[in-house]
Amino acid sequence: MIIFLNGSLNTGKSTIAKLLGKKLPNCAVIEIDCFHDFISWLEIGKAVPINLENAVCVIKNFARRGFNIVVPYPLSKANYQYLSKKLVAFKKQIRVITLAPQREIALSQRGSRILDEWEKGRINRHYQKGLHQPAFGQIIDNSSQSPKQTLAEILRILSLK
Repeated sequence: MIIFLNGSLNTGKSTIAKLLGKKLPNCAVIEIDCFHDFISWLEIGKAVPINLENAVCVIKNFARRGFNIVVPYPLSKANYQYLSKKLVAFKKQIRVITLAPQREIALSQRGSRILDEWEKGRINRHYQKGLHQPAFGQIIDNSSQSPKQTLAEILRILSLK
């Protein structure tokens, strides 16, 4: 199974991905943002296509070996279409779940993360563009859920609990 955890910054994607990684057998958690670390000098807009291309290679590598895969990443419609096209051989295995707390929750301090102004601006742009309400996958409003509650809901959606 390939699970894309979609959502804006600060919505719980990485936290939930780590929890899913511990719950699912034979699981790889692929943080696409980590690919940007290789080219951190490159502006984000130019790095995203390269990061997605690298992610496709890594996802395919693990999928061919039978791993469960969790990918936390904010997916625009265009990026979702790109990934779907490149991973068409694994189409039946792909699930997309969007974490969509209320904007005010995403903009608040959650856990130990302190948002800077750039991150707040990016969250606002994501919500303005509707990233939290995509036309693909399933949406969870995790505004009032603990990470464990969100995990339980995802496991139910995936028919794993």
